[in-house]
Amino acid sequence: MIGRLNHVAIVVPDLAGASATYRDTLGATVTKAQDLPDHGVTTVFVELANTKIELLHPLGADSPVANFLSNNPSGGMHHICYEVQDIGAAIEQLVSEGARVLGDGQPKTGAHGLPVVFLHPKDFSGTLIELEEVGAA
Repeated sequence: MIGRLNHVAIVVPDLAGASATYRDTLGATVTKAQDLPDHGVTTVFVELANTKIELLHPLGADSPVANFLSNNPSGGMHHICYEVQDIGAAIEQLVSEGARVLGDGQPKTGAHGLPVVFLHPKDFSGTLIELEEVGAA
């Protein structure tokens, strides 16, 4: 079902500072910051040859990552994202096998303009999983 690793997401307390570290210290290409109000985050992507790193910062006090940051003031790894060909079929299979899809169970539009869902970390060895539909390869 899952395809390639799309990205690893890291919550950061200072998005501009973290972006500068990846860009200036590590020499990576870093995208422009993008607000995602539906997800309560501001995000940038560090583009690598084989995947991406997503840097996340809370967008407003009600952001789901604000609580993460209050518990981890220095930031830290938040989730990993895998690509799937058909997110509807993936959700159906996962639910039939007892996995929990967070929220209302329906895909939302993610940072790449594609459908995404998040899976409960307790069902995946303590790791929050994001699935992103990329369609047929």
